[in-house]
Amino acid sequence: MILAAGRGERMRPLTDVTPKPLLEVRGKPLMQWPMEALATGGFGSVVVNTAWLGDHIETRFGAHHRVEESVLSVAYSHEGRDFGGALETAGGIVRALPLLGDVFWVAAGDVYAPDFVFTRDAVQRFSASGKLAQLWLVPNPVHNPHGDFGISQEGLALNDAAERFTFSTIALYRSAFFAPPNCMIPAGNPAGVHAALAPMLRAAIDKAQVSAELYLGAWTDVGTPERLASLNGKASSG
Repeated sequence: MILAAGRGERMRPLTDVTPKPLLEVRGKPLMQWPMEALATGGFGSVVVNTAWLGDHIETRFGAHHRVEESVLSVAYSHEGRDFGGALETAGGIVRALPLLGDVFWVAAGDVYAPDFVFTRDAVQRFSASGKLAQLWLVPNPVHNPHGDFGISQEGLALNDAAERFTFSTIALYRSAFFAPPNCMIPAGNPAGVHAALAPMLRAAIDKAQVSAELYLGAWTDVGTPERLASLNGKASSG
């Protein structure tokens, strides 16, 4: 699943006419990078949730997106069309659950991580682990110096740790994570309940139900026009 429903307030005025996931980094819309990485990893379908200017995203990618010799099937969960706006991260994922499998990737459509590799081996290891979620963390950027979660020697995510890292937004989830008793919103979120993901993650981490590992490849949360310009400036100068 690619998260693409945010308004992108900090990216205005760029996002007044273009949804943030369609802003280009190095010649491609931001969300196209993880979409193509998923296809390269052997995953044939993706679900995209939308809200602000969501029709632009469906118009851009349609029901299929070709990646070299493969074709990625694209389905949409239009939160803006159905409920008038985004449902926050957990609310949006629960809304899309009927379109997802028992185990699925989630990545934000406004994060640039061109070196991240989505593998079937990672899915198999996670499936066998019995955990509810697997998070990929990154070294803390300037805008999040204190980080979000730590990692134990056993590879468990920690809420309280001497060294904490930033959640990259890239994760594997089991559908059970978004079901009772972890989440009380009915699958498909028919009422359009807004729900944040962080409190659910922290509760599951306290129960040792979340694993984590450190990703050291290129990673940028493209949250401001300055970060976008910096990425594209590097491309033009290189």
